[in-house]
Amino acid sequence: MCLAVPGRVLDIGEKDGTRMATVDFGGVQKEVCLEYLPDLQVGEYAIVHVGFALQRLDEESARQTLALFEELGMLQEEFGDPWEQAAAQAGADSPWPFADGPYADGPYADGPYAGEATAPQEAQEGRQ
Repeated sequence: MCLAVPGRVLDIGEKDGTRMATVDFGGVQKEVCLEYLPDLQVGEYAIVHVGFALQRLDEESARQTLALFEELGMLQEEFGDPWEQAAAQAGADSPWPFADGPYADGPYADGPYAGEATAPQEAQEGRQ
């Protein structure tokens, strides 16, 4: 799911001719485009969707929404580590989906290509 999440503007700058900001979403910081809200200032809150600040929001509404999203686990869903999320959805006990498999300790740990940086060409071609 892709949410429109409220965030607080920490700083504003320009990148490749586009007005950008660093925005804090309850502890997670992301770079956001401000082209739709060119007068947004540091310290203000905005609703952000797919990297674009879309609407100014008052602080109390932003805090309430962030608290609700956190309570529902939606911030973790939106900003969390995708590998950890996949493992959790699969019911795995480990944060890495293959932690107990043959390749757990590095590149091809005890599999057929142990110690090699990449699998031989024929193995790679077989996967395509």
